[in-house]
Amino acid sequence: MNDDIMAPLVFIYDRCASRNHQDLDQRLTGCHTYVDRMGWVLASGGPWLDRGADALTTQRPQMTVLLNRMRAEAARREVVCLVHTLGRLATDYTHRLVLQQRIIEVGGWTCTTFGESDRHNYRAVLVGRQS
Repeated sequence: MNDDIMAPLVFIYDRCASRNHQDLDQRLTGCHTYVDRMGWVLASGGPWLDRGADALTTQRPQMTVLLNRMRAEAARREVVCLVHTLGRLATDYTHRLVLQQRIIEVGGWTCTTFGESDRHNYRAVLVGRQS
């Protein structure tokens, strides 16, 4: 069996409100390094980046595109939304939890380049669906 089929498909997400993209570039490099280190497969079409005002609102156009792609792939394989830190989803704790829940609802889970994840919650939701 092809190892790429077994490895999770990773969707890199970030948001950047500033005009200085040096930090963004470093975060994205960190994400790519993490994907390589884990032996995961990078989803084509990414990374998904909300920029400027879109990075500061609760309506995130690129996050919505990412979620639609994740939903389509989740039926075939494990899917992950990778962010450098959880704060890259949102600095507001409640808003971040809402975004993480949206990722879980489409069949994915969230992971950071520091190894933090909500994979346990993802599995609990899947088990609940099978009942």
